[in-house]
Amino acid sequence: MDGKKSLGYRIFRTLLLPLQRLPLGFHYFWGRVFAWVAKNILHYRSDVVLVNLSRSFPELKYGDIKKLYDGFYTHLGEVFAETCWFGGCSGRPGRLRRQGLCTARGEEELIGAFKNRPSVMILSSHYGNWEITGGIYDYFSGTAVCPEGMDPDHTNVVYKRLTSRFWNEFLTNNRTAPLVDYRGSVESKEVLRFALEHKNEKRIYIFPTDQFPYRGATRTAIPGFMSQPTMVMTGGATLAHKFGMAVFYMAIDKVEKGRYHMVFRKICDDASQMDTTRIMTEYYALLEESVRSHPENYLWSHKRWK
Repeated sequence: MDGKKSLGYRIFRTLLLPLQRLPLGFHYFWGRVFAWVAKNILHYRSDVVLVNLSRSFPELKYGDIKKLYDGFYTHLGEVFAETCWFGGCSGRPGRLRRQGLCTARGEEELIGAFKNRPSVMILSSHYGNWEITGGIYDYFSGTAVCPEGMDPDHTNVVYKRLTSRFWNEFLTNNRTAPLVDYRGSVESKEVLRFALEHKNEKRIYIFPTDQFPYRGATRTAIPGFMSQPTMVMTGGATLAHKFGMAVFYMAIDKVEKGRYHMVFRKICDDASQMDTTRIMTEYYALLEESVRSHPENYLWSHKRWK
């Protein structure tokens, strides 16, 4: 991403930052307001949410679907609140760790894979609060000693550039607020070229993978994710296969309001020995396990199935 920020973004950021640095409880209040307005006034993608829930849980009655529907908007309001607060971590080392918003689980296996493989691919999703991924190194426990090179400078988050330059700048920078001068975001169209340029360096790639395939993206079909035939993007798995990376599934599980666990589960040690379709099938099996455990915490408002 271009390091030179637009004037509009810089003005907005200057005005917003004092609010973002207020306590999390303040943001949760406005998050509840946001959720109520989104659900009851704007009916934000309500038809998409209801269709997705109904097709994903055909065994549930209407009353149960309605509970999930209400729970989704409550969770969306909390994601909104936590995301605003998260942006206030910029220039405040330790703020995120002191709050205890998220802690890691399974990071020892991730660290071991980084030591033993050329690079590591982490496949993530819109489950839990995906907007706080940028605090990953703050979530590791004090006993989890990262090897040399396992740091933000060698961790690259793949993203899809938004049409609006303003929102692209805001969201990209907000997602990495705890990281000082982070420049590791890689646009999805550029990730193969980037990986080729850095093929001799150990790196971690964090690749959001549960969107409906972008136009021009490599894709395949897997059967039955959440009871529905599903077209999936294979970019992350293809990259991992090409370079022999270890592959992990990452979930950000909500334990309770204001508490998450970032969980890492290994899919394979060497993706060059595993078919990309199989990698994606195993990824979606793990994602479905997460979603079915806490369905209200998934982003049902995006058009996952078209």
